[in-house]
Amino acid sequence: MAETHVLFVEDDDVIREATQLALERAGFTVTAMPDGLAGLEAFRADRPDIALLDVMLPGLDGVSLCRRIRDESTVPVIMLSARADSIDVVLGLEAGADDYVTKPFDGAVLVARIRAVLRRFGHAGGVAGDSGEPGRPGERGVLTFGDLEVDTEGMEVRRAGLPVALTPTEMRLLLEFSSAPGTVLSRDKLLERVWDYGWGGDTRVVDVHVQRLRTKIGQDRIETVRGFGYKLKA
Repeated sequence: MAETHVLFVEDDDVIREATQLALERAGFTVTAMPDGLAGLEAFRADRPDIALLDVMLPGLDGVSLCRRIRDESTVPVIMLSARADSIDVVLGLEAGADDYVTKPFDGAVLVARIRAVLRRFGHAGGVAGDSGEPGRPGERGVLTFGDLEVDTEGMEVRRAGLPVALTPTEMRLLLEFSSAPGTVLSRDKLLERVWDYGWGGDTRVVDVHVQRLRTKIGQDRIETVRGFGYKLKA
């Protein structure tokens, strides 16, 4: 089996070299670049399996690089930030990142987060069934919620008959909601099921992804239940 190819973009020489060594020891193939423009060129040339991007990069910052990657691909992206600042986190996630890790980080923790992201990108399970009732699987496992159709076998989404482009993380999030329409799902439960966090994570990851999903499937399709979480309107 081919090794997982990681694109790692970091301008700090010490962090870049140490992290590259840790990732290679964990079995990854790593392309390490010192700035955003070089990172974009490497992404287009190598088409890696996952990208790790520092937020503060010369030439082309990490958030802008993430946007450029997301314009061309749904490859998973993890942002690296020296601060747990809300602006850094939200900007990265809104740009299309799937997760973020705050510096300084332990190499083993970063490897675990990478593997968690790769697991959920490689295993986006659907919901089986044979009922044609609204909110339940119909022909070919298609769930319907008003003008929204979720094909749980083909991993496709349509709104008013038009295709909706979702990232794998957004698709997994929508599958969780559509498997239990009308049921409130807490942020912690979504972190566990979608982000594969068996421990407490930053719920801002959930909030930003829900907002991104709303812009694509309809702002009123996912309801916020204050103090508890979110639910999909059946």
